[in-house]
Amino acid sequence: QLYRDARECLTLLSQRLGSQKFFFGDSPASLDAFVFSRLAPLLKAKLPNGKLQQHLKSLQNLCNYCTSILSLYFPWDGGEPPASAPRAAGADGGEAEEDPHKRRNQLLSVLVGLAAMLGYAFLSGIVSIQRGGVGPAGRQPIALEEEEEEE
Repeated sequence: QLYRDARECLTLLSQRLGSQKFFFGDSPASLDAFVFSRLAPLLKAKLPNGKLQQHLKSLQNLCNYCTSILSLYFPWDGGEPPASAPRAAGADGGEAEEDPHKRRNQLLSVLVGLAAMLGYAFLSGIVSIQRGGVGPAGRQPIALEEEEEEE
């Protein structure tokens, strides 16, 4: 029953789309995004039972619809990543880092985070530095509570 309903739904979508580029004319609408989000995985995924996939592939206008949206909005889907995507290691087997300054950026991130935490601790009063004279036995007290304990 479920497959029968799904096949009927795909057939009705195919009839509604007809020969148009999108469901409501020449520009995509939210319905196009919704329908594409359901059809593209069904069309592209490897499924253990491909009855529904075969039916979708038999509806040429829906296949063209998915292909058109993929090429228009996801041009790298054909196997070629976009130019802005980081490149992997070269074919010669050498390890090329994605970012040449990766280590430096990681170290800077850690240092900025540490500085932010220390700044917060000092400004909120969690940690304080007290200046004072030299205490008994030549030691300088670290906190007021320690000084009281020693007395």
